[in-house]
Amino acid sequence: MKLPARATIYEVGPRDGLQNESRQVPTADKIRFIDALVAAGIKDIEITSFVSPKWIPQLADAAEVARGVQRPAGVRMSALVPNKRGLDTALASGMKEIAIFLSASETHSKKNINKTIAEALSTFDEIVPHALAAKVPVRAYVSTVFGCPYEGDVDPEATVRLTQQLREMGVYQVSLGDTIGVANPAQVEDVLTRVLARTPAEDIAVHFHDTQGTALANCLVSLQMGITTIDASAGGLGGCPYAPGAAGNLATEDVVAMLHSMNVQTGIDLDKLAEASRTASTFVGHELPSKYLKAHLGKQARARRRAELGSS
Repeated sequence: MKLPARATIYEVGPRDGLQNESRQVPTADKIRFIDALVAAGIKDIEITSFVSPKWIPQLADAAEVARGVQRPAGVRMSALVPNKRGLDTALASGMKEIAIFLSASETHSKKNINKTIAEALSTFDEIVPHALAAKVPVRAYVSTVFGCPYEGDVDPEATVRLTQQLREMGVYQVSLGDTIGVANPAQVEDVLTRVLARTPAEDIAVHFHDTQGTALANCLVSLQMGITTIDASAGGLGGCPYAPGAAGNLATEDVVAMLHSMNVQTGIDLDKLAEASRTASTFVGHELPSKYLKAHLGKQARARRRAELGSS
């Protein structure tokens, strides 16, 4: 099995994870969550989104989060921006990296951002040059690459074309998203073969949701094909509010545990990561789906019971 020696985890829990929660999470708790992720050794974190609170009310405090987080040397923090106004606010709030987003399917694009794909690309012409002029790197997400909740199958060549257009704009990396979690390993191999025929592997990331329990298998195929950046969300938080049926993201703990067991290094402390997710579960108010987290909490509970029995 051909695997990289090291992989990068791009943590999206504070943004993609929290945007789909029904409970409003206080700003201080969001900052505490981000700080815990940094303490666990995560170096790439998407911390918020400068989208209108009308559409994503859970992230209405984007500027406060951006100004309130600590920014240790060597840690990259990004924020999602939908337009030039969002970019301006992000830059004024101290963001040093941004992300843009669009869909590979027209219907999801209209539902998600109220724009056609062509209109979304035109909007990027108002964002990317200004960000690059300010020496702010730009990352991009392409959603519904492997299936659309409204259209079903999506033409892989649409993803190839969009990836090329985004790279020509100056985007440093394109994250290919399985927004509703329907991808399978054979499909992932097919799409990545097409994309990698024209784009270097280091310019591509993958972003899987775990609706059908195939996210880890899809990651493994991606790693074998040379992809070394994997988006994930602590605890498995999240999902797209404009993709009916989408389950949570791939849990960061689950993919890191798999990578470490295969001797692929990440620089992340699994126990500290699990504690960050446990903290997040307390302020979202429900159990998180991460399998590693459940095992970690179970191990802690058993240790406590043994200690109690030993002291009785």
